[in-house]
Amino acid sequence: MTRRFVIRVLLPSLLCLFPMVLAVVVCWAIPPLARRFYLDQIVRSKIDWLILTSGAFLFLWQINLSWRALRWQETGFDESVDRRLSNLAQAGEWFPLLGLIGTVAGILQTFGSINGPITPNEIIEKYSPAITATGSGLLMALLNILPIWVVQFGREMIRQLGSVGSTKAGGTPR
Repeated sequence: MTRRFVIRVLLPSLLCLFPMVLAVVVCWAIPPLARRFYLDQIVRSKIDWLILTSGAFLFLWQINLSWRALRWQETGFDESVDRRLSNLAQAGEWFPLLGLIGTVAGILQTFGSINGPITPNEIIEKYSPAITATGSGLLMALLNILPIWVVQFGREMIRQLGSVGSTKAGGTPR
């Protein structure tokens, strides 16, 4: 394996895989009972599907841009994607707010549906959309702030490995 291959292909690929691996690790670290409850509950939650699908789309778009941003070319890194990547990362910061809207809606739904004696199990079932929306929003926020960090960290690592002083330096890593 040549140093050129490592710098131009292998390292950018591994760096772009890092956020995906982290997502799997975070999901694995959630206690199995909590994970099962979450997965059972999101099936019926429209706000969760909105958060998860828009978050996944945004995340995959950022991973694609990250790959482009980390690829060393003869003239340096492709910095034309930086502004879009930054804007998408900022958009990812809205997911906790979407989760909070889902939380408030879930609480209102719970209180709005109580019209007499209610069992603890019924309260938990009615309240679950509030909890899952919070979890979905936080998970998507975490995933969507990682790609821009990976690009910043990865470029510095690639520069050091390639003995390149700056992004404008041009030249080819050995």
